Amino acid sequence: MKEALLYKKLDNKRHAPRRDEISGARVQCQVCTHQCLILPNKRGICGVRENQKGTLYSLVYGKAVALNIDPIEKKPFFHFLPGTKSVSVATVGCNFSCKNCQNWNISQSPKTSSEIAGQDIPPEKIVKYALENKTPSISYTYTEPTIFLEYALDTMKLAKKKGLKNTWVTNGFMSKKTLEMIVPYLDAANVDLKSFDDKFYREVCGAKLKPVLENLKQMKKMGIWVEVTTLVIPTLNDKEETFKKIASFIKNELGTETPWHISQFSPEISWKLQYLSPTPVENIEMACQIGLDTGLKYVYSGNLPGLASEDTHCPKCKEKMINRTGYYVTQSHKNGKCSNCGENLNLIIK
Repeated sequence: MKEALLYKKLDNKRHAPRRDEISGARVQCQVCTHQCLILPNKRGICGVRENQKGTLYSLVYGKAVALNIDPIEKKPFFHFLPGTKSVSVATVGCNFSCKNCQNWNISQSPKTSSEIAGQDIPPEKIVKYALENKTPSISYTYTEPTIFLEYALDTMKLAKKKGLKNTWVTNGFMSKKTLEMIVPYLDAANVDLKSFDDKFYREVCGAKLKPVLENLKQMKKMGIWVEVTTLVIPTLNDKEETFKKIASFIKNELGTETPWHISQFSPEISWKLQYLSPTPVENIEMACQIGLDTGLKYVYSGNLPGLASEDTHCPKCKEKMINRTGYYVTQSHKNGKCSNCGENLNLIIK
């Protein structure tokens, strides 16, 4: 355990402890926008931050439930260090409860069990693992890095000293204080923009839309490389109007150079939506076309190897500069510029 970085102790005068509670003050967690008020001996929404006698602890510090080497495209990042590998790390827990979650067995497990799964892998070992395997980046992914802030931040600081890049794959629901803490060490973020409807966020994810939009805009202002992912779920967020709103937001608030990944939903691996059908390919293609028609330079299909929309084309002359088939990547650009016409491809290549 490690004491949480962001919380405050609250006045306990109005709170009479129940028999099953340990004595101590209530606390307010400030790591994400939920701002959980946590009673003694209880945990926040994420399931991994616990109030013990008036002190808030992270229960997942140094306890990695996953440590793998992945293609950076799997995150997905298509314009950040394309064609490279990234060490990917996660703990259990999440501040969302998305019914469509494909990693629900680790993201939701602390909410159904008091046990905190994971192996003892301190930040130093993660950084050493990345250096030994010559991966240029570490990705904090699979669940939600906000809920293991202390673990992620210590790793990020060490990684930065060793010349490694740091990326977050996130739901974008972190607090402003968390964002300010990670910005000096964060190089790129892929943010899930799950819908453009607050009702969807409340009913499907247990969260709100507005903080995600605000954090996306703030990341861009802070100089973090941002890519956006939308998982298209049949009957829930697959309307043409939704795609138009997301594309317009990306164009007007984040910039036309911001890549938008549009992914296919697979019900068989989802947490609570197994009764739905997979996203029709034509819906993915429709969303991609809407993004391009809106003026976005880079719009990609996800989870559908073989489509032309996996590839990176020059936004000016339309020549293919990066060919992708799944996670197999071949590149023909010159130092991030189109080898045909010289147009900037908005690639972070080192």
